[in-house]
Amino acid sequence: MAELDADLGHIIPSSVLAPFWAKLVVGFVSLVCFARSYDGDFVFDDSEAIINNKDLRAETPLGDLWHHDFWGSRLSSNTSHKSYRPLTVLTFRINYYLSGGFYPMSFHVVNILLHGGISVLMVDVFSVLFGGLQYSSRGRRLNLAPRSSLLAALLFAAHPVHTECVAGVVGRADLLGALFFLLSFLGYCKAFRESNKEGTHSTFWVLLSILLGAVAMLCKEQGITVLGLNAVFDILVIGKLNVLEMVQKVLHKDKSLENLGTLRNGGLLFRMTLLASGGAGVLYMRWKIMGTGPPAFTEVDNPASFADSMLVRAINYNYYYSLNAWLLLCPWWLCFDWSMGCIPLIKSAGDWRVIALAALWFCLIGLICQALCSEDSHKRRILTLGLGFLIIPFLPASNLFFRVGFVVAERVLYLPSAGYCMLLTFGFGALSKHTKKKKLIATVVLGILFINMLRCMIRSGEWRNEEQLFRSALSVCPLNAKVHYNVGKNLADKGNQTAAIRYYREAVRLNPKYVHAMNNLGNILKERNELQEAEELLSLAVQIQPDFAAAWMNLGIVQNSLKRFEAAEQSYRTAIKHRRKYPDCYYNLGRLYADLNRHVDALNAWRNATVLKPEHSLAWNNMIILLDNTGNLAQAEAVGREALELIPNDHSLMFSLANVLGKSQKYKESEALFLKAIKAHPNAASYHGNLAVLYHRWGHLDLAKKHYEISLQLDPTASGTKENYSLLRRKLEQKQKKDV
Repeated sequence: MAELDADLGHIIPSSVLAPFWAKLVVGFVSLVCFARSYDGDFVFDDSEAIINNKDLRAETPLGDLWHHDFWGSRLSSNTSHKSYRPLTVLTFRINYYLSGGFYPMSFHVVNILLHGGISVLMVDVFSVLFGGLQYSSRGRRLNLAPRSSLLAALLFAAHPVHTECVAGVVGRADLLGALFFLLSFLGYCKAFRESNKEGTHSTFWVLLSILLGAVAMLCKEQGITVLGLNAVFDILVIGKLNVLEMVQKVLHKDKSLENLGTLRNGGLLFRMTLLASGGAGVLYMRWKIMGTGPPAFTEVDNPASFADSMLVRAINYNYYYSLNAWLLLCPWWLCFDWSMGCIPLIKSAGDWRVIALAALWFCLIGLICQALCSEDSHKRRILTLGLGFLIIPFLPASNLFFRVGFVVAERVLYLPSAGYCMLLTFGFGALSKHTKKKKLIATVVLGILFINMLRCMIRSGEWRNEEQLFRSALSVCPLNAKVHYNVGKNLADKGNQTAAIRYYREAVRLNPKYVHAMNNLGNILKERNELQEAEELLSLAVQIQPDFAAAWMNLGIVQNSLKRFEAAEQSYRTAIKHRRKYPDCYYNLGRLYADLNRHVDALNAWRNATVLKPEHSLAWNNMIILLDNTGNLAQAEAVGREALELIPNDHSLMFSLANVLGKSQKYKESEALFLKAIKAHPNAASYHGNLAVLYHRWGHLDLAKKHYEISLQLDPTASGTKENYSLLRRKLEQKQKKDV
């Protein structure tokens, strides 16, 4: 490999070739590229995997992590995505514990540091892939390709396609999977350091490598593919097998097959048996844990996999591969989501996009031919290992073995990009060797590194909050309904309903079966009192997806507003049938019963809501108010005290219970609760007004006057407060006359 390194001498100066300095430079570059994301928010999938994931909280037993998927659902559930990554979830839980809550900065810093560590490890990995495996007499591995390994590691550290993994907190699964993937590979290399005698190995390190591969899989599924890469490395580098020569001997029925005998005697078959049996055992355990079989994805997640024609599926899968290759080659157009019409299906050979997959296979076949047929053994080895690192980790995302839940996903390119960087480095070396314009090649390489670093920093900024992230996708995937949906949702959360409606309508136009967009649009229209259109949208949503519980509940709310009470009750009941633990639906059902004066049914519904969600303040409040209004003061007081024990800092509950205590002539306790509620929410006019009423009844007229006046300052239109204040003033005037 001295020749390739010499060809790169004008690009990589000798001053940074010492291992320490090389790793320091790579680590620094990796941190600079993604440091901008350190103070970003939780965005996109972070909400479900972290904020809404009960497995991060201390009250969830640690043992549950081994029975739940990445999102906190039980693996045995039919709705589970079957993404089994307990070690990644464990690191989230540690993050949550150490930072004292959901503070995104600590989560982001860990991701950035992980990428830095992986990039540094890549220097060692590339030195083995480029320079082979040789040890000194003291057992230290020699770096025979310092320039090649440094350049490839820099290209890896600064590749913009990594932004999703580093800047998105859920990308930690890919980072941890990659970390243990590389440790497994380097561990496998250590199996051959004990002696320079050909064919010897340490079984301990082989077994440890398999164990690290299993750990990688428990972080991200594709981690197990390291065993395949180890096998390829063993055959080509340790066994020095010439694949083309062997194939030729087999085809010509050459009885000598000397290489095969050498490898068998050297222990290759034993190591292959260990790798194969270890991999099979780990995969079997993974399948058993998954429980109910593979996850069920929908057509919008991966439309090509639902195509009736095998030819159409094959063409589109290959087109997806070409898009992934393009993202590695030119990572300028990046998007957080590539589903829902972002990439229309190729349905005929006349589609011009077929050129892309033809170009991909033209390049791949050319590289494979060079990897097999080149007379240069070093070239054969580098190209084969580069292709192996590019293809093997990508296989779980290829749709070849099972259907995946995405079209294109930048996160799955984290490990394959190492193979691309290796091939690119080899290409730069070959170009430099065959041209006299070496300074031009150096300028191009440095230019690519600089542009990639700049793109990483820009893209990291886009991942800092959801608004920038979602809007950045509009120009990349304008046909993606999910992009428009997410932009609309972000606008709705900020209170900009008019703009949100526009994006929701566009999402429904692009995907007429997008039930979540219909549900959210129906909700906004309901709030704007456009009830007829809201009912039409929500009815269509539940017709398309009959088990969509949230849409059924929202349809019930709209029907209740339209005074169609029987239909509303039926909609609520249907929602609860599809989602038994649905406290918000029980709350709304209780409101319906209260409107119909079915007080017992209302109380039962609200009680169900509080059983399912003890912190459901609205349900507790409604129970207290209904019992108060119907004269059941003792029961209202009992419910209020029970609620405050569960939610001691809820000022609305303090206010409701204070009203009940006041009516029960428990003035001192009522006063204390009113004052505590006012301290928590000092600008609530009703709190001051009702405290004034309490003082009025209690005979503390000056205090009553003070709080009536505060209440009227906060809300001058409150007619009840005005009337009570007038009564108090007359009473005070009469008292003054009497005193005079």
